Amino acid sequence: MYKRLLLLAERYRLVLGSRSPRRDRLLSETGVSFDQIIPGIDEHCRPDEKPYDFAERIAGEKAIWVSHRTDKERVVIGCDTIVVLDNKLLGKPVDEPDAMRILTALSGRQHTVCTGVVLVRRGEVVASGYELTDVFFNDVGSEQIRTYIDSGEPMDKAGAYGIQGMGGFLVDRIEGRLDNVIGLPRLLLDELAGRVLKL
Repeated sequence: MYKRLLLLAERYRLVLGSRSPRRDRLLSETGVSFDQIIPGIDEHCRPDEKPYDFAERIAGEKAIWVSHRTDKERVVIGCDTIVVLDNKLLGKPVDEPDAMRILTALSGRQHTVCTGVVLVRRGEVVASGYELTDVFFNDVGSEQIRTYIDSGEPMDKAGAYGIQGMGGFLVDRIEGRLDNVIGLPRLLLDELAGRVLKL
């Protein structure tokens, strides 16, 4: 299913530039072998920067940071996932009250999840893009939200929820690909691998 990605992994050793165990799992399921290095960058939106541009830029900065700290011949995969509501970026909650604010805002609403994916080799971007998935939340009350926050799951996730975990109860339906919401759009990654290979 991911033929171009598999070909890329045969030609170049891949590195996943992410701390996310969810991305690690999704990439493992494609059948490619890779190393994982956690990037260390600041993730701040620039003034007037559009949310989708932000996701792609941060993904690139992560991959470039990792590329400078590993064998330059390797291809580094950088990713960044954001939640966008009313054209505004919702990042990871800074604390529990912030998680409550985010989840209350999302309740009963549609939002968009965007994951930027960038491939870097020799410190240079060789392919990049992003994927969008629309997510429709159920109406959820403050007690349900509080119980979910108390689980600790929302605290390291964009939009303060994990669709693949306990946060699944929040979601009515999605339009688009689930792996994009989780954090690694694999068909997009396969397409980008083809660009690198010029296939």
